[in-house]
Amino acid sequence: MNVLIIEDEIKTAKELKKLIEGIDDGIRVLTILSSVKSAIQWFKEHPAPDLIFSDIQLADGLSFDIYQEAAVKVPVIFCTAFDEYAIRAFEANGIDYLLKPIDEDKLHQSLEKYMNFKKLFIVQPDDYNLKLSSLASQLDHSFKRSILIHFRDQIIPVKTAGIRFVYTANGLVMLTDEHDHLYTTQYTMEQMEAMLDPSQFFRANRQFIINREFIQNIEHYFNRRLVVKAKGETPEKIIIGKVKYSDFLKWMEF
Repeated sequence: MNVLIIEDEIKTAKELKKLIEGIDDGIRVLTILSSVKSAIQWFKEHPAPDLIFSDIQLADGLSFDIYQEAAVKVPVIFCTAFDEYAIRAFEANGIDYLLKPIDEDKLHQSLEKYMNFKKLFIVQPDDYNLKLSSLASQLDHSFKRSILIHFRDQIIPVKTAGIRFVYTANGLVMLTDEHDHLYTTQYTMEQMEAMLDPSQFFRANRQFIINREFIQNIEHYFNRRLVVKAKGETPEKIIIGKVKYSDFLKWMEF
Protein backbone atom coordinates (compact mmCIF):
# COMPACT_ATOMS: atom_id res chain seq x y z
CA MET A 1 0.00 0.00 0.00
CA ASN A 2 1.40 3.39 -1.02
CA VAL A 3 0.91 6.22 1.44
CA LEU A 4 1.50 9.97 1.12
CA ILE A 5 2.11 12.28 4.10
CA ILE A 6 1.21 15.98 3.89
CA GLU A 7 2.56 17.73 6.96
CA ASP A 8 4.54 20.97 7.42
CA GLU A 9 5.99 20.02 10.81
CA ILE A 10 9.00 17.95 9.76
CA LYS A 11 9.51 16.26 13.13
CA THR A 12 5.85 15.23 13.28
CA ALA A 13 5.98 13.98 9.69
CA LYS A 14 9.06 11.82 10.31
CA GLU A 15 7.56 10.36 13.51
CA LEU A 16 4.35 9.53 11.63
CA LYS A 17 6.33 7.88 8.81
CA LYS A 18 8.20 5.75 11.33
CA LEU A 19 4.98 4.69 13.05
CA ILE A 20 3.21 3.84 9.79
CA GLU A 21 6.06 1.75 8.42
CA GLY A 22 6.48 0.05 11.78
CA ILE A 23 2.89 -1.17 11.83
CA ASP A 24 3.03 -2.99 8.50
CA ASP A 25 6.09 -3.61 6.33
CA GLY A 26 3.75 -3.74 3.34
CA ILE A 27 3.09 0.00 3.67
CA ARG A 28 5.38 2.32 1.74
CA VAL A 29 5.50 6.04 2.45
CA LEU A 30 6.11 7.59 -0.95
CA THR A 31 7.17 11.02 0.26
CA ILE A 32 6.45 13.84 2.71
CA LEU A 33 5.02 17.10 1.34
CA SER A 34 4.97 20.26 3.42
CA SER A 35 2.79 22.75 1.52
CA VAL A 36 -0.34 23.13 -0.58
CA LYS A 37 1.73 24.25 -3.58
CA SER A 38 4.17 21.33 -3.48
CA ALA A 39 1.36 18.81 -3.02
CA ILE A 40 -0.62 20.11 -6.00
CA GLN A 41 2.50 19.90 -8.14
CA TRP A 42 3.25 16.40 -6.88
CA PHE A 43 -0.21 15.12 -7.87
CA LYS A 44 0.26 16.54 -11.36
CA GLU A 45 3.44 14.52 -11.81
CA HIS A 46 2.70 11.26 -9.96
CA PRO A 47 -0.05 8.65 -9.77
CA ALA A 48 -2.28 8.92 -6.73
CA PRO A 49 -1.37 6.93 -3.58
CA ASP A 50 -3.74 4.49 -1.89
CA LEU A 51 -4.09 6.60 1.23
CA ILE A 52 -3.14 10.10 2.42
CA PHE A 53 -2.25 11.22 5.93
CA SER A 54 -2.79 14.96 6.00
CA ASP A 55 -2.58 17.87 8.38
CA ILE A 56 -5.29 20.53 7.90
CA GLN A 57 -3.48 23.84 8.30
CA LEU A 58 -0.31 24.12 6.25
CA ALA A 59 1.98 27.11 5.99
CA ASP A 60 0.40 28.30 2.73
CA GLY A 61 -3.24 27.39 3.31
CA LEU A 62 -5.74 24.64 4.12
CA SER A 63 -4.93 21.18 2.80
CA PHE A 64 -8.45 20.98 1.35
CA ASP A 65 -7.24 23.28 -1.42
CA ILE A 66 -4.98 20.43 -2.56
CA TYR A 67 -7.81 17.92 -2.95
CA GLN A 68 -10.04 20.35 -4.79
CA GLU A 69 -7.34 21.68 -7.11
CA ALA A 70 -5.78 18.30 -7.92
CA ALA A 71 -9.10 16.37 -7.95
CA VAL A 72 -7.76 13.77 -5.53
CA LYS A 73 -10.01 10.70 -5.34
CA VAL A 74 -8.40 8.70 -2.57
CA PRO A 75 -9.26 8.65 1.15
CA VAL A 76 -7.57 10.93 3.65
CA ILE A 77 -6.90 10.40 7.34
CA PHE A 78 -6.48 13.81 8.94
CA CYS A 79 -3.79 14.29 11.57
CA THR A 80 -4.88 17.35 13.46
CA ALA A 81 -4.99 19.31 16.66
CA PHE A 82 -8.18 20.91 15.39
CA ASP A 83 -11.25 21.73 17.46
CA GLU A 84 -14.43 19.80 18.08
CA TYR A 85 -16.25 21.46 15.19
CA ALA A 86 -13.77 19.96 12.70
CA ILE A 87 -13.79 16.60 14.44
CA ARG A 88 -17.57 16.37 14.24
CA ALA A 89 -17.38 17.25 10.57
CA PHE A 90 -14.89 14.41 10.03
CA GLU A 91 -17.20 11.96 11.74
CA ALA A 92 -20.25 13.16 9.86
CA ASN A 93 -18.45 12.79 6.55
CA GLY A 94 -17.00 9.36 7.25
CA ILE A 95 -13.34 10.54 7.33
CA ASP A 96 -11.11 9.34 10.14
CA TYR A 97 -8.80 11.59 12.14
CA LEU A 98 -5.87 11.36 14.51
CA LEU A 99 -5.25 13.90 17.22
CA LYS A 100 -1.70 15.11 17.73
CA PRO A 101 0.47 13.85 19.33
CA ILE A 102 -0.29 10.70 17.37
CA ASP A 103 -0.90 7.54 19.37
CA GLU A 104 0.31 4.28 17.80
CA ASP A 105 -2.76 2.28 18.84
CA LYS A 106 -5.11 4.85 17.34
CA LEU A 107 -3.01 4.94 14.19
CA HIS A 108 -3.41 1.17 13.92
CA GLN A 109 -7.19 1.52 14.35
CA SER A 110 -7.32 4.16 11.63
CA LEU A 111 -5.48 1.89 9.20
CA GLU A 112 -7.86 -0.95 10.02
CA LYS A 113 -10.81 1.36 9.42
CA TYR A 114 -9.35 2.34 6.05
CA MET A 115 -9.09 -1.33 5.05
CA ASN A 116 -12.68 -1.95 6.12
CA PHE A 117 -13.97 0.94 4.01
CA LYS A 118 -11.57 0.55 1.11
CA LYS A 119 -14.23 -0.78 -1.25
CA LEU A 120 -16.53 2.11 -0.45
CA PHE A 121 -13.84 4.68 -1.29
CA ILE A 122 -13.07 2.96 -4.57
CA VAL A 123 -16.67 2.52 -5.68
CA GLN A 124 -17.80 6.04 -4.76
CA PRO A 125 -14.91 8.44 -5.37
CA ASP A 126 -17.15 11.27 -6.54
CA ASP A 127 -19.22 11.05 -3.38
CA TYR A 128 -16.00 11.15 -1.37
CA ASN A 129 -14.94 14.38 -3.08
CA LEU A 130 -18.31 15.92 -2.28
CA LYS A 131 -17.72 15.07 1.37
CA LEU A 132 -14.32 16.76 1.27
CA SER A 133 -15.84 19.88 -0.28
CA SER A 134 -18.51 19.95 2.41
CA LEU A 135 -15.91 19.65 5.13
CA ALA A 136 -13.78 22.41 3.61
CA SER A 137 -16.73 24.79 3.54
CA GLN A 138 -17.51 24.06 7.18
CA LEU A 139 -13.93 24.76 8.26
CA ASP A 140 -13.88 28.00 6.29
CA HIS A 141 -16.39 29.42 8.76
CA SER A 142 -14.79 31.71 11.35
CA PHE A 143 -16.26 32.31 14.78
CA LYS A 144 -16.46 35.60 16.64
CA ARG A 145 -13.87 36.43 19.28
CA SER A 146 -15.98 39.34 20.51
CA ILE A 147 -19.63 40.35 20.30
CA LEU A 148 -20.40 44.05 19.93
CA ILE A 149 -23.16 45.28 22.23
CA HIS A 150 -24.90 48.57 21.42
CA PHE A 151 -25.91 50.32 24.64
CA ARG A 152 -27.16 53.92 24.46
CA ASP A 153 -24.28 55.85 22.84
CA GLN A 154 -21.74 53.12 23.50
CA ILE A 155 -20.52 50.06 21.63
CA ILE A 156 -19.24 47.50 24.13
CA PRO A 157 -17.05 44.57 22.97
CA VAL A 158 -17.76 41.40 24.97
CA LYS A 159 -15.26 38.58 24.54
CA THR A 160 -17.05 35.39 23.54
CA ALA A 161 -14.74 33.27 25.72
CA GLY A 162 -16.18 35.06 28.75
CA ILE A 163 -19.86 34.64 27.88
CA ARG A 164 -21.49 32.45 30.55
CA PHE A 165 -24.69 31.90 28.60
CA VAL A 166 -27.02 33.42 26.01
CA TYR A 167 -30.69 33.60 26.98
CA THR A 168 -33.88 34.61 25.22
CA ALA A 169 -37.15 35.76 26.77
CA ASN A 170 -39.99 38.06 25.69
CA GLY A 171 -38.49 38.50 22.25
CA LEU A 172 -35.12 39.70 23.59
CA VAL A 173 -31.78 37.90 23.29
CA MET A 174 -29.43 38.56 26.20
CA LEU A 175 -26.01 37.38 27.26
CA THR A 176 -24.26 37.31 30.61
CA ASP A 177 -20.49 37.67 30.89
CA GLU A 178 -18.06 36.30 33.47
CA HIS A 179 -18.64 39.36 35.67
CA ASP A 180 -22.42 38.77 35.67
CA HIS A 181 -23.09 41.80 33.48
CA LEU A 182 -26.31 41.35 31.55
CA TYR A 183 -26.42 42.72 28.00
CA THR A 184 -29.22 42.81 25.46
CA THR A 185 -28.04 42.01 21.94
CA GLN A 186 -29.40 42.95 18.54
CA TYR A 187 -29.08 39.35 17.32
CA THR A 188 -31.42 36.38 17.17
CA MET A 189 -30.57 33.11 18.94
CA GLU A 190 -29.85 31.54 15.55
CA GLN A 191 -27.39 34.30 14.69
CA MET A 192 -25.69 33.99 18.07
CA GLU A 193 -25.41 30.23 17.67
CA ALA A 194 -23.74 30.68 14.25
CA MET A 195 -21.22 33.18 15.65
CA LEU A 196 -20.13 31.06 18.62
CA ASP A 197 -17.65 28.19 18.39
CA PRO A 198 -19.59 24.92 18.95
CA SER A 199 -16.56 23.38 20.63
CA GLN A 200 -17.14 25.96 23.38
CA PHE A 201 -20.90 26.61 23.23
CA PHE A 202 -23.92 24.30 23.15
CA ARG A 203 -27.51 25.15 22.22
CA ALA A 204 -29.18 23.55 25.22
CA ASN A 205 -32.74 24.43 24.19
CA ARG A 206 -34.74 27.28 22.67
CA GLN A 207 -33.92 29.54 25.63
CA PHE A 208 -30.22 28.87 26.30
CA ILE A 209 -26.81 28.64 24.65
CA ILE A 210 -24.26 27.67 27.31
CA ASN A 211 -20.48 27.92 27.63
CA ARG A 212 -18.78 24.72 28.81
CA GLU A 213 -16.34 26.72 30.98
CA PHE A 214 -19.19 27.88 33.19
CA ILE A 215 -20.86 24.51 33.74
CA GLN A 216 -20.58 23.45 37.37
CA ASN A 217 -22.30 20.06 37.18
CA ILE A 218 -25.07 18.11 35.48
CA GLU A 219 -27.98 16.38 37.19
CA HIS A 220 -30.42 13.79 35.93
CA TYR A 221 -33.96 15.09 35.54
CA PHE A 222 -37.20 13.19 35.13
CA ASN A 223 -38.24 11.71 31.77
CA ARG A 224 -34.62 11.17 30.62
CA ARG A 225 -33.63 14.82 30.69
CA LEU A 226 -30.75 16.70 32.28
CA VAL A 227 -30.44 19.86 34.32
CA VAL A 228 -27.27 21.89 33.82
CA LYS A 229 -26.06 23.72 36.91
CA ALA A 230 -24.12 26.81 35.84
CA LYS A 231 -21.59 28.79 37.85
CA GLY A 232 -23.62 31.77 38.99
CA GLU A 233 -27.32 32.51 38.77
CA THR A 234 -29.50 31.74 35.74
CA PRO A 235 -32.99 33.16 35.08
CA GLU A 236 -34.45 29.66 34.96
CA LYS A 237 -33.39 26.02 34.91
CA ILE A 238 -31.26 24.97 31.95
CA ILE A 239 -32.92 21.78 30.73
CA ILE A 240 -31.42 19.40 28.18
CA GLY A 241 -34.25 17.45 26.57
CA LYS A 242 -34.32 13.83 25.43
CA VAL A 243 -33.50 14.73 21.83
CA LYS A 244 -30.23 16.46 22.78
CA TYR A 245 -29.36 14.23 25.74
CA SER A 246 -26.76 12.07 23.96
CA ASP A 247 -25.30 14.90 21.86
CA PHE A 248 -24.79 17.01 24.95
CA LEU A 249 -22.95 14.28 26.86
CA LYS A 250 -20.69 13.61 23.86
CA TRP A 251 -20.01 17.34 23.58
CA MET A 252 -19.05 17.50 27.26
CA GLU A 253 -16.49 14.72 26.79
CA PHE A 254 -14.50 16.58 24.13
